[in-house]
Amino acid sequence: MMRAKTLLAVALSATLLAVAAPAMAEEVPPEQLALARKYIDLTDRAAIYEVTMVQTGIETMRLIVQQNPELMDKTDAAVGKVLEEYKDRKGELLDQFARVYAVRFTIEELQQIVAFYESPTGTKLAQANTEVNADLQRVLQVFTNNVKREFFAKVRAELRTQGVEL
Repeated sequence: MMRAKTLLAVALSATLLAVAAPAMAEEVPPEQLALARKYIDLTDRAAIYEVTMVQTGIETMRLIVQQNPELMDKTDAAVGKVLEEYKDRKGELLDQFARVYAVRFTIEELQQIVAFYESPTGTKLAQANTEVNADLQRVLQVFTNNVKREFFAKVRAELRTQGVEL
């Protein structure tokens, strides 16, 4: 089971790299890249790098401790040490994010985007996005749950009109 998960993760990573490769290979002027990075910095309110690293640490600890509960303290210390090694690598990820935006938006568009996110309204939007996205996820979950039941009932009713009973 663990091997299947690992193979799936490798396959997904390869697919993501293949999709992102054209964007990463494209030449981007430094000022365009700098504007894209400024946008990333202005909107990274969710601290995506830190959250990702903590989640990775938790998953790693869970995997090790599930099979070796006696290693809880040692694994905790090791995870903490390794997390410390990654502390200063946030820029690498954010630079890659910036490159994705720099490839898709012109310098003029990035200037407008940055100007908006530097405005009071843009700042408020960036600060609220994490909570708004969480609220939107909850709304979508309720909607999806309701639609699934309703949809199933309608399909069942349609099948009944065709003489099929479930």
